[in-house]
Amino acid sequence: MGAGPSSEGEREPLLVPAQPETSIQPAYSRVYGRRWLVLAIFSLLGFMQGMVWNTWGPIQNSAKHAYGFENTDIAVLVLWGPIGYTTWLLFMWLMDKKGLRVSLLLSAFFMVAGTALRSVPLPNLQLKRWLIHGGQLLNGLAGPTIMSAGPLLSTTWFAPDQRATATAVASLISYLGAAASFLIGPLVVPAPNDTQALYSTNDWDVNHIRDRIQLVLYAEFAMIAVLFAAVLLYFPSRPPVPPSVAAASQRLSYRSSICRLLSNLRFLMIALAYSVPTGVVAGWSGVLDMVLTPAKVSQVDAGWIGFWSIVGGCVFGVAMARFADSIRGMLKLILVLMLAGASLASTWFTLTCLTRLTHLPSTAATLYTSCILVGIFINSSVPIFLELFIETVYPVPEGITCGVVTFLSNLVTGLLLFFLTFYFKDLSWLNWCLTGSCLFSLLLILLFRESYDRLYLDVFVSV
Repeated sequence: MGAGPSSEGEREPLLVPAQPETSIQPAYSRVYGRRWLVLAIFSLLGFMQGMVWNTWGPIQNSAKHAYGFENTDIAVLVLWGPIGYTTWLLFMWLMDKKGLRVSLLLSAFFMVAGTALRSVPLPNLQLKRWLIHGGQLLNGLAGPTIMSAGPLLSTTWFAPDQRATATAVASLISYLGAAASFLIGPLVVPAPNDTQALYSTNDWDVNHIRDRIQLVLYAEFAMIAVLFAAVLLYFPSRPPVPPSVAAASQRLSYRSSICRLLSNLRFLMIALAYSVPTGVVAGWSGVLDMVLTPAKVSQVDAGWIGFWSIVGGCVFGVAMARFADSIRGMLKLILVLMLAGASLASTWFTLTCLTRLTHLPSTAATLYTSCILVGIFINSSVPIFLELFIETVYPVPEGITCGVVTFLSNLVTGLLLFFLTFYFKDLSWLNWCLTGSCLFSLLLILLFRESYDRLYLDVFVSV
């Protein structure tokens, strides 16, 4: 694997067990059944945050007819997610100093306020558009906690042999929410019939489309309000007794952690390997309907492609995380295989979209298969990356580490969508960005030298 072991000084335990000679878990380690409730509440909030973020991409044609949106509006609505992530330093500080409960409560409040703002029924379309944009921004402000706190929650509540699985569930569930919007949006909101007059008297007129969109907005607001109440009633920052030695060990301070991360070349290498492909895929999937429109793929079909690509990535990601829990020390090999598959699938998809030049068959089956494989390989790599980050920079706190890398991922997404507002007529360049990002990440992972300092502490110091 090419792993370079850390020095003995680096591996010296930060918290010495009370009985180092015993062969059982130390007395201060305990796993609580309530951890599943905590994980469920957090995951459902992530699900809804992802669904709200991806509300408009799958129904972009309907939104254009209902509210007069342009292509730039759709791109900006997706862009509010990465823009909201610019507050990541504040949320990382809250998680480090005040605990996960305070940070999650604030994030859930922003989600409630944002979805309430979008749901206000107004006859003035210009004002309605501004409220929709404002609501998307508030939802984006919840992103730093939702996207980066998964490894913190898994370390705080779960035993070492369940951590990767818990990280996969907590980090991938927001992707599943985005996938649900690919399914729910096109099924609930009818696509406009451009062959008929805009205000024809059939069932699919503009007023009906607007009513169906409003129904989706109301439903999302109601579900998030219930989850906010659940967090308010019960969501402790940590269990009374930590589940492992690593969870109980002393961590670096906030300032020291930032300095350690920015000066660690190995961390920066895998941070780029993670942020570039995941950032590009997030922006690409957010406007997937626009990407597939030149290939004469309907709004409904584009929604199904996006849905299965993300669902496949989530299912495969949880399965691979469970595999990583059972066979430890294999994170780099798993990532190499995933990124190799993503590179092949993205190249296939890009060349298929250029069928006039490549003469490759551009059928529904090839577009479905290649696009879904891209989503499976990239999305499933997220929890593996997050676990590798924690192992590489331990004892930097999990929330700070993942906050930095998810900020970089959102920065890549933001830059991609920013360019999309200027170059939206021909989106073939976006497909080439997807292929290039996968190959770039694969190269970095092949050159990366792995280490497992947190795992060493749990396996060897706790016995």
